[in-house]
Amino acid sequence: MTNPEACRRLTLVSQEIVVPAAENDKKLQSFLKGRFPIGYVRKLFRKNGLRVNGQRAKPEDLVCSGDRIQLYIPFEKTMRYNDTPPLAAPKFAVIYEDSKVLVINKPAGIAVHEGKQVLKRHSVIGALESKYRAEGVSPKLVHRLDKDTSGVLVIAKNEPTAAELEAIFAAGKDAQKEYLCLVAGRLQDNQAIIDLALPGREGAPVRALTRFKVLDRFSQTTLARVSIETGRMHQIRLHFAALGYPVVLDDQHGDFNFNKQFTKSYGLKRQFLHASRLEINYGGKKRVWTAPVPKDLQDVLDALRAAERDR
Repeated sequence: MTNPEACRRLTLVSQEIVVPAAENDKKLQSFLKGRFPIGYVRKLFRKNGLRVNGQRAKPEDLVCSGDRIQLYIPFEKTMRYNDTPPLAAPKFAVIYEDSKVLVINKPAGIAVHEGKQVLKRHSVIGALESKYRAEGVSPKLVHRLDKDTSGVLVIAKNEPTAAELEAIFAAGKDAQKEYLCLVAGRLQDNQAIIDLALPGREGAPVRALTRFKVLDRFSQTTLARVSIETGRMHQIRLHFAALGYPVVLDDQHGDFNFNKQFTKSYGLKRQFLHASRLEINYGGKKRVWTAPVPKDLQDVLDALRAAERDR
């Protein structure tokens, strides 16, 4: 005789995943984060919307090869977890590498970690974890770059190194980060310091310092070399927007109408912000790592300079 309750629950299953034979034992939450955006994974646990082999499970429970994970909350994002393949680590140009540290030139358009709309395996850290798993290395982020910001990104290869580098970046004085930035409008000062508090991790205002030096002025934009003594979220973008000179193509804090016209004129499709140089005192030595200007930004600069010559 059929169990009515079993039939009712069966109809509620949105999706079932069988842990692959090649998969190593891992925590349930980590397994799911490799296949779905973190926001959806958290929702599954918050609403008790999943089972493992028919039983309730916690984020820290281990799942093994052959385990069956039933999801009772539909994943309705436009990009499903298996629509696109994982990022290939070789796409990241390696600037420096040793047994403890990896430094890459991050391309624009790739998030450094998972988010509400980003699968972990489609992020920089996810791709690197996949590449180094066979070596027993677990890469750790020690600082961040926005998804649409390119340039120098440092990753630790183990927990002790991560803790050491995070402390260096937090202190600020032993890590000097330099960016190339194009802003809308013509900056009046040739160089200046922007000292304007920004929201910290707890939401309360914290001090944020940004230095800039003008490299070139065009008819409607200014190219600047920017360094930050603190590492607040969107610091450069927020500071220049507050001055009235938003970063070109910044889709959150920028000038929508200006950005639209700029894209039509120059074809740029992401914010003009590039982490060009990082100087850090690490391992008893001063290290300097640089990343060349990527082609999309260089093409814009070439076009702007050509337009100035023709004026």
